[in-house]
Amino acid sequence: MELPVKTPDSGGRKTPYRIETKKLSYKLCRRVDGFNWLPCGDAPSCTTSYILRDVDCEARQGEIMAIAGPSGAGKTTLLEILAGIIPPSRFSGQVLVNNRPMNGKHFRRLSGYVTQDDALFPLLTVEETLMYSARLRLCNGRNKAADRVKELLKELGLDHVAGCRIGGGTSSGISGGERRRVSIGVDLVHDPAVLLIDEPTSGLDSASALHVISLLKTMAVNQGKTIILSIHQPGFRILDLFDQVLLLSNGMVLHRGSLNLLGERLKFAGHCIPRHVNVLEFAIDVTECLAMQDQEHIMRVPNSNHVEEKGLSYSNSLLEEVLILGQRFCSNIFRTKQLFVARMIQAVLAGFLLGTIFMNVSNDGGKVGLQTRIGFFAFTLTFLLSSTTEGLPIFLQERRILMRETSRGAYRVSSYVLSNTLVFLPFLLMVAFLYTTPVYWLVGLRREIDGFLYFSLVVWMVVLMSNSFVACFSALVPNFIMGTSLIAGFMGSFFLFSGYFISEKNIPRCSRTRN
Repeated sequence: MELPVKTPDSGGRKTPYRIETKKLSYKLCRRVDGFNWLPCGDAPSCTTSYILRDVDCEARQGEIMAIAGPSGAGKTTLLEILAGIIPPSRFSGQVLVNNRPMNGKHFRRLSGYVTQDDALFPLLTVEETLMYSARLRLCNGRNKAADRVKELLKELGLDHVAGCRIGGGTSSGISGGERRRVSIGVDLVHDPAVLLIDEPTSGLDSASALHVISLLKTMAVNQGKTIILSIHQPGFRILDLFDQVLLLSNGMVLHRGSLNLLGERLKFAGHCIPRHVNVLEFAIDVTECLAMQDQEHIMRVPNSNHVEEKGLSYSNSLLEEVLILGQRFCSNIFRTKQLFVARMIQAVLAGFLLGTIFMNVSNDGGKVGLQTRIGFFAFTLTFLLSSTTEGLPIFLQERRILMRETSRGAYRVSSYVLSNTLVFLPFLLMVAFLYTTPVYWLVGLRREIDGFLYFSLVVWMVVLMSNSFVACFSALVPNFIMGTSLIAGFMGSFFLFSGYFISEKNIPRCSRTRN
């Protein structure tokens, strides 16, 4: 018995979407003197490898299309192309949405794409995670977002953990299946007509995996969504929920259609499917026997004429985005107590320790007093610049979330930068005062309030610059090890040319610049 599908006339649904690819090909090349695979054109000095080749598929409203195949078959690459993440200039063939060429930026706004890795803030609760996503993706303010989150929590079966923190790593939190449903919910808050999910059952037990796929099936049938997902080894009960399967091997389509047709093809090829193995799992094991095309034949497909992409329109103004992101930053900061309390204790202890070492430095202008003050300022600069590197792991973790949210048009990158800066300004000011208050008066610098305030302002600016420097590098480096190495090197150059260790006239001519 088929479940009723809500049509635009009966249920007020949005326009149904049909996603189709024609002769879709995507290749990478390795240059002769290189080490990494990169997208390429027709460069003569590279070795070509096809990730996808002549892929034809079709996903319809109210159905689930599962992309299956062994590791390296091109499942994730195909999903990224369908999600509009890989630009049209990097692949050949056509991607059609309702028989029209895909507009990547526009399609990313009306669709949802859930990656295999759950990029979530571990210190936020389930309800807060969905609420912030809803406020960034929906118009008409907090009330509409609250109603949508309440509806989504019930739909995803997350009511009982709405107040629990996400957790992750060594911190306790919700289960893996619940975390996966939260990731899906983050991209469901704006009620997308098309949902693409990479390995929704990865790392889940059979019961949790079935729960997730059953939830997606309900959304496809009852809400008329077009759902495309990749999967590796589904169980028997999960297979029954798929409307059609796209089987890939080495980037080529070996089967497109129902599972019953796949079973008939296997039997026609002379295979007997064991009772304890489902038809799709068995087909993946014998993909070579299903190959219907010559592996050596490469067909070049001309690039399609894609429509000109329009700029993204955002649900909130720049000010509203800054306020929402600022609230989210504050929630994370207040729950990262260990790091920030340690930072403040470090500032106080360093101020007292350095103040007692350089206590009552002579101000008579003598050589010894001048040398001591230079040493004090040099060590202060060293401490301030090196005390912010512990924020690198936090920025690296947030980068994944930033890239995902901005790529879907949730907010502007400039809003993220502004909110981050505004939230950290008062905290870094507190750190600056905790350091300067003991050290300034113990060292015995100019004992006037304006001198103390000016010294505190300089320290505040140095700490803010250092924090911004670490945030900048977190957007450029691939991992924590590379980040710490590069930051240490650049910080060392700041010390060297600070003027405390060598005067400008003694720096070799080749190492200094003049206007």
